[in-house]
Amino acid sequence: MTKKEFVAAFAEKGELKLKDSERLVNAFLSTVEEALVKTKGVRFIGFGSWEVKKREAREVMNPQTGKKMKVKAKSVVKF
Repeated sequence: MTKKEFVAAFAEKGELKLKDSERLVNAFLSTVEEALVKTKGVRFIGFGSWEVKKREAREVMNPQTGKKMKVKAKSVVKF
């Protein structure tokens, strides 16, 4: 489901105007993003959790060229 589809489904379920639904979804996503930056995790008991994990640097193969390349370490969000 895309964000656009989610906003539409949320609007229908909540009997909201599309514009109001989009504003609420954006506020929710922004709040989750800020919480992940500050606390490294967001948990909804009975639903699931988002957490920030460190992905180590590694060597991967470029699928277009077949050549090996290095990918730097980075933080990723896991659900």
